[in-house]
Amino acid sequence: MGSFIQNLEASLHKGFIDQKHSKSGSYRPKLLVNNTKQNENVLTSLLEELEVSESFLFSVAFITESGLATLKSHFLDLKRKGINGRILTSTFLSFNQPKVFRELLKIKNVDVRLTSLEGFHSKGYIFCHKTHYSLIVGSSNLTAHALKVNYEWNVKLTSHENGELVHHFKNQFEDVWKDAVPLSEDWIEQYEKTYKPVINRKMIDQVIDFPTKYSTNSIENAIKIVPNKMQQAALQQIQAVRDAGEQKGLIISATGTGKTYLSAFDVRRFAPKRMLFIVHREQILKKAKADFKNILGGIEKEFGILSGSTKQNGAKYLFATIQTLSQDESLHQFDPEAFDYILIDEVHKAGAQSYHKVIEYFKPKFFMGMTATPERTDDFNIFELFDYNIAYEIRLQEALEEDMLCPFHYFGVTDLEYDGQLIDDTAILSKLVTEERVNHILEKIHYYGFSGEKVKGLMFCSRKDEALKLSNELNERGLRTIALTGDNSQEERE
Repeated sequence: MGSFIQNLEASLHKGFIDQKHSKSGSYRPKLLVNNTKQNENVLTSLLEELEVSESFLFSVAFITESGLATLKSHFLDLKRKGINGRILTSTFLSFNQPKVFRELLKIKNVDVRLTSLEGFHSKGYIFCHKTHYSLIVGSSNLTAHALKVNYEWNVKLTSHENGELVHHFKNQFEDVWKDAVPLSEDWIEQYEKTYKPVINRKMIDQVIDFPTKYSTNSIENAIKIVPNKMQQAALQQIQAVRDAGEQKGLIISATGTGKTYLSAFDVRRFAPKRMLFIVHREQILKKAKADFKNILGGIEKEFGILSGSTKQNGAKYLFATIQTLSQDESLHQFDPEAFDYILIDEVHKAGAQSYHKVIEYFKPKFFMGMTATPERTDDFNIFELFDYNIAYEIRLQEALEEDMLCPFHYFGVTDLEYDGQLIDDTAILSKLVTEERVNHILEKIHYYGFSGEKVKGLMFCSRKDEALKLSNELNERGLRTIALTGDNSQEERE
């Protein structure tokens, strides 16, 4: 105890009396801000305190689903350790949506109450430790933007358990808590009847208006669409590869960072007489064709599809599935030099014989490969296939830091241990679809929830028979699922 007080005294002396004080201590008052350039945010400090706390009190006016999502797995960890907390919030300005209260109700080790106090607008977090309290007080509500993005000021303070300041905060909390209403299903149902969402008309207008800007496909309109900063840098590097006399280039680009648009911009710059775009699924063809049409402009007949159901071989810009193109009767219809620019999407699949056959047949002026995952476990070397010419690379972490992707929450869920064995995707089918494992999956789906008004779910399975059996098991429990595999026809996949 003595060493803690000495540490705290040194920390407070430096924080409040003399910043040049020789002893700094580890409990200095600290300003918490969100600084994306330095990878700092309020959430990190909040989670650090939460992880080592013995209990916690949150007094926050506004809570969003995304804000709560940042804490859900941590609350679950605390529940396993027998640690509980309380959250005091309200319906001030009708900001908090009914759905967020339903999400709060799922967290069994957190008591939630609603205050009707006029103008309730507090933002404070108190963490109880063995010897002391930590407080984070300032401008951040329990929203993802307030904890990670917005310009916020929050002060983090440490207090001895007998300190006056922390008891002011605690007493304030307890005074409001005792008159507040416990969160319940009945309360939420009543709230839903009177809730009127706050709508930002300007934002809705922007979203509705956006597609009309690029609805026509004339070359004049296409040229108005310009690459973003990342794409401009990439285009320069791709051109540098060509200027060096190379005929192949590889783009490594995280999913969602716009590599199809990037390739279309490069095709626009290259201006080929004919171009071939190769993919592994017909669904991707239609989207790629539409994206290219937006960027290149031109008339409809210049853009064609070569697939099992469509044969528009004469198009200037041809979008083909590898399955159809690699067949001898399709491949040999084309002169090896018919296309001066060829792109292969999802080129990490190019280890297959069908891709080798096509790559060896054609002689374009430039070959471009695109992938999010170049590292393989099957000993196939994609880098070698493209002569080790990495034209551009942007990985997921970098894309997130550059604010290029829609923000998302990732939850790592431990698989089920049953009869002393971990049931993972290497287990036999009967164990993969036991009642206990299906319950485990459903329990985690329920706890972590979903965004929006209704569930849109995608579940990857280890193999086809698991997909079919698991879909049946889930449907028997009231879900609406369908198993979809490579065995399904194109029409069924659509």
